[in-house]
Amino acid sequence: MRIYRLLSAVWSAKSRSLSVALVSQGSFSVVRCLSTSCPWNGRRKGSQYDSVDTEKYSSLVHSVVSSKVSYRTPASLEEEDGQLYGPVVKSKPAAKGTEAKTLKNIVPLLNNAKVLEQQTVEAELPPPMRIALRKAQGRPAAPSVTRILQHSMPLEQAFYLERWRKRMIGELGEEGFKEYTANLFRQGNQFHAALEAILMSTEVPEEAEAPAGGVCGYVQSVQHVLADISGVRAIESAVTHQTLQYVGLVDCVAQYRGKLCVIDWKTSEKPKPLLHNTFDNPLQVAAYIGAINNDDNYGFQVEDGLIVVAYKDGSPAHPHFMDSALCLEYWTKWLFRLEEYLEKQ
Repeated sequence: MRIYRLLSAVWSAKSRSLSVALVSQGSFSVVRCLSTSCPWNGRRKGSQYDSVDTEKYSSLVHSVVSSKVSYRTPASLEEEDGQLYGPVVKSKPAAKGTEAKTLKNIVPLLNNAKVLEQQTVEAELPPPMRIALRKAQGRPAAPSVTRILQHSMPLEQAFYLERWRKRMIGELGEEGFKEYTANLFRQGNQFHAALEAILMSTEVPEEAEAPAGGVCGYVQSVQHVLADISGVRAIESAVTHQTLQYVGLVDCVAQYRGKLCVIDWKTSEKPKPLLHNTFDNPLQVAAYIGAINNDDNYGFQVEDGLIVVAYKDGSPAHPHFMDSALCLEYWTKWLFRLEEYLEKQ
């Protein structure tokens, strides 16, 4: 009777568990722990909070509220990009009963037939190459990498880009938007000029140092990346894929942490901590790598790439390294885009 009353008291209480110690009397055994969550309490309704890992949740909350970092996380930046430019366009699996799209012209990223220059130590490297981009005489000009990517852009991506353009025009007006884009173009040119001066070990141009130039922050942003760059082989140099017949202008070819890379310098007004935040830039880098490997003007081959996103406020740039496997993946995507472009011509 005594045990029955105790159990009734425990079940009526709304505490999670209750530990009691009872001295055995007669035929009753010792009861060490009673809990409302035990299987005997079959009538108790389950709660959606029973499965919550409270320890993990409290740690997460503490880490968020106590961190002195920007509120802009990779997830929030991705959501912001989705609102401005639309979601990242990913390849969709082929529907059942249909054949997957295949490349009509499979061209390797590396050129096994290319005669390579004899390897030299870094101190003996010649000055960086800088080949001017010239128009072909007497024949149609080969399309540029930038033009091919623009004219083969997926419809969904083009829709969001146009929506962003109209939104900016609505805020700034036609003339304001033209001035905005012209200013971005001018700052990009000044930034590249400053980097060229640094990598060529010459004095940084005055317009890059002056606050009016607006590139001091960009240069400061990439300082930690420049510390890992050496053995510059080419700067602002034209490349031509002699088999696929397209051209491009490579920002830089140099060693990055011991790996020879095509380096693409980008500026951004917002953080881009992840590679896919750079949209078509990886395809651009892969296209340049393939062109260098198939251009007889360059006596070397490249397998890796690097995209460096610099920020105007001077915050540390995001370097996105692309190893040989990743470059090969984007090379295949580039070939598909090239075929789409040629089909539209």
